[in-house]
Amino acid sequence: MLVELHVRDFAIIDEVVLRLEPGLNVLTGETGAGKSLLVDAVAVLVGGRADVEMIRAGAERARIEGLFQVNEATAALLAPILDEYGLREEGATSELVLSREIRQGGRHVARVNGRLVPLHVLKEIGQVLVDIHGQTEHLSLLRAREQLELLDRYAGVGELRAALAERVARWRAVRREIEQLRQDEREKARRMDLLRFQIEEIEAARLREGEEEALLQERNRLANAEQLAHLADAVYRALYEGEDEAPSALDRLSEAARALQALARIDPLFQPYLEAMEGLSAQVEDLARAVRDYRERIEFNPRRLVQIEERLDLIRRLQRKYGDTVAEILAYARRARQELETLTHAEERLAALEEEAERLLREIGELGEALSRRRQEAAEQLAREVEAQLADLRMAGARFEVALERTPDEEGAYANGARWAFDATGLDRVTFLIAPNVGEGLRPLARIASGGETSRLMLALKVALARADPVPTLIFDEIDQGIGGRVGAVVGEKLWRLARHHQVLCVTHLPQLAGFGDAHFKVEKQVAGERTVARVQRLEGEARVAELAQMLGGTGRAAVQSAREILEYVARLKAGEEARVPSRRR
Repeated sequence: MLVELHVRDFAIIDEVVLRLEPGLNVLTGETGAGKSLLVDAVAVLVGGRADVEMIRAGAERARIEGLFQVNEATAALLAPILDEYGLREEGATSELVLSREIRQGGRHVARVNGRLVPLHVLKEIGQVLVDIHGQTEHLSLLRAREQLELLDRYAGVGELRAALAERVARWRAVRREIEQLRQDEREKARRMDLLRFQIEEIEAARLREGEEEALLQERNRLANAEQLAHLADAVYRALYEGEDEAPSALDRLSEAARALQALARIDPLFQPYLEAMEGLSAQVEDLARAVRDYRERIEFNPRRLVQIEERLDLIRRLQRKYGDTVAEILAYARRARQELETLTHAEERLAALEEEAERLLREIGELGEALSRRRQEAAEQLAREVEAQLADLRMAGARFEVALERTPDEEGAYANGARWAFDATGLDRVTFLIAPNVGEGLRPLARIASGGETSRLMLALKVALARADPVPTLIFDEIDQGIGGRVGAVVGEKLWRLARHHQVLCVTHLPQLAGFGDAHFKVEKQVAGERTVARVQRLEGEARVAELAQMLGGTGRAAVQSAREILEYVARLKAGEEARVPSRRR
């Protein structure tokens, strides 16, 4: 519910802080005092239209802030929105703060819990929190989709709806796969031919991972065979054979070993070095033999070099088509084989999917038909309740009906020997229809005329749907327009009863209605420093009696007595009701 509303520099309002109660809150005051401005401020707060004309003259900006207390049911509806936009508070509390600034120059700012958000996010959240009668963009009952949701909540068909939605989601997934498989046959044939060619081309190459690196090394050796042989020979001679009169490294090491051996015989200190020298000589001999063997294996084979170049050229051509490395080429071949296998067996898979789609369409039809029956039963009961409420509101001739319609579809779900269009909500389109006066035809609720008649229709619906409607705060702007005092008392009682399920804020001119308020606020214009400002004060006790008397048309003893009688009547009625049925105010 809306706990506190803070409005600053909005139209003629310089600053107002309005602290509301959980039940029925009424706003009264002279025409033009600014009562509807507070409703307009709430409308702007929850994402309604705003422009610079709303800024108080001489101010740079208008600011509206609302503190909402959120119960578990509302929190559950808000959770997906808050999570999607990262607005969930750490250690989330039961409070939510919305704010809106209208700035000169047309730049407006919206915040949720102090964080900047796009306007559409504020509007999404606002639609969950507040429903304003008189501001069509926030009047949820006029939205066809909301009418369906309300009827389903009224009928208590949540589990049935969920089961149907699960089948519809599965059917859509199956249809997507079918469409993918049903691509143009010629295109599929071309694709299969291409895949076969690519697979054959890669398989014919008989590639091996690591082959390119080995070929590059071998090509390098063949291309430099003469130089490699020369260098290897020089190394071998220097280590083992020697050149001309110069001894080899091995000869010099042998000579050094003999001298070291003589040293060790005289001084044992050199014995360890002698062992190291022997090991070094063995290593040099091993190295010389390895170089000799390498030299002997070097082949001058131009033919093999040509073969390697051709093989490398083949690998490069395949790389340009299928991947940068041999490993990537082989991976491409594996994927191509899998795709070819899928296309080859597509007809079998397609037949299985079409069979599953048909089964799902029949299940959707069965669930949709069951859902329609439950909806129809609920629709008839709702119509009776709404018409009873309208009769109490002096609209005894009004008729209300909930129309359930279906659209034939040759590819739709099966039900009652026909096929129907459907979505995740079922087979039905739901429309609330109303005939306000005797002799008039039923028309969609969204097309009825505005005024007191509309207000009473909406009130009747709200009362009947109170247990199904999740919006916690309902605002009625001058719901008493065009109705008299006797009906006003009935409207007041219904609003008070509605306030057992919702927080209700009502702007009214009727004292009979205002008397039912759990909290009564008076809005009046005052002149302060040559400026007109709006002020709001909560009325209690004699101040409230005086306001009701003034609304009755006077301040004399008779008007005051009538005002007291209104409050006494309401107090007796409330006491009697509260004694019978415990309050369920939220």
